[in-house]
Amino acid sequence: MKATLWHDPCCMIDDSTQVRSENRSPDQLRSIRFNNHIAPHATGSTLIEWGQTRVVCGVTIEENVPRWMKEQKKEGGWITAEYSMLPYSTLTRKQRDASRGKIDGRSQEIQRLIGRAIRAAVDLERLGPRTIWVDCDVLQADGGTRTASITGGYVALGLAIGALMKAGTLKQSPIIHGVAAVSMGVVNGIPLLDLDYQEDVNADVDMNLVMTDQGQYVEVQGTGEKGTFGHESLQQLLAYGAKGIAELCELQQHAIEQG
Repeated sequence: MKATLWHDPCCMIDDSTQVRSENRSPDQLRSIRFNNHIAPHATGSTLIEWGQTRVVCGVTIEENVPRWMKEQKKEGGWITAEYSMLPYSTLTRKQRDASRGKIDGRSQEIQRLIGRAIRAAVDLERLGPRTIWVDCDVLQADGGTRTASITGGYVALGLAIGALMKAGTLKQSPIIHGVAAVSMGVVNGIPLLDLDYQEDVNADVDMNLVMTDQGQYVEVQGTGEKGTFGHESLQQLLAYGAKGIAELCELQQHAIEQG
């Protein structure tokens, strides 16, 4: 396992703002670290430590495509994702999906989001007739597990594509741009970037943003949890989100380059 990167936010905070974890200002990310190659049998993997949230992201490759692609004669490959929270990842034990006999609605929604986000980064025709699986397993949850899964999943993807190119399986990278995700919200009337669990459960407005490293939107999820929000708040949240995404994309690229 190789610790590729550590991002530590400044510890200064304006006295007029509420105190946040790691003494962050409203527009600051939590500390972020990527530990690459944590799963030796995966083609690419990383453990993303985002504040107190920790997610193992692994990418494996299958040299075939789903049946529906063959039936519809779709060219190229496919990318799909699976997401799970381990029983000990939360304060109270979370029952495994397997013991219930089905995936819960939240997990299903998140893994679909991860799949959409990672597909947005890849030219599927250039990928060729193969399937990329992005598996995200939450070891510890303190808010932002879906955004950490996307952000870490992209790093695992970059490492996997690098391995395929080194092996000669791919002659050209199918990655067309980077992709990352971050949460935002309004807590006690204050717009904030990157909510931890305590902020998330008390948020009046909860948002998740997925963007490319070119500043293009992939997905915006926003909900007035305890009320409505106006145009000004929305614009502030999106500005915070875009700033956070730009920082994340730089961290991702450095982690991939470090290998």
